[in-house]
Amino acid sequence: MPKFAIIARDRADAGSLRADTRPRHLDHLRSIVERIAAAGPIDDESGKPVGSIIIAEFDDIAAARAFADADPYAEAGLFSSVTVEPWRQVFPQA
Repeated sequence: MPKFAIIARDRADAGSLRADTRPRHLDHLRSIVERIAAAGPIDDESGKPVGSIIIAEFDDIAAARAFADADPYAEAGLFSSVTVEPWRQVFPQA
């Protein structure tokens, strides 16, 4: 099954949306945990989360986009941008 990278950047004015929505976001990730290669926040230099990266297996790019759109963070309006792109693992070797 192909892997896709979901890269999302938080809105600068998001306030507490990330913290408020985090439990539902984690539940969303748990729904595909066996297909996740890596997932976590993107931090700024001070350690504050400013976005998210999810690399996971999906049937196709449409399924990856649907998963990204259904993320509670996205539904709450946390993100200023979301990209979904095919991703190929080189290291560690599978």
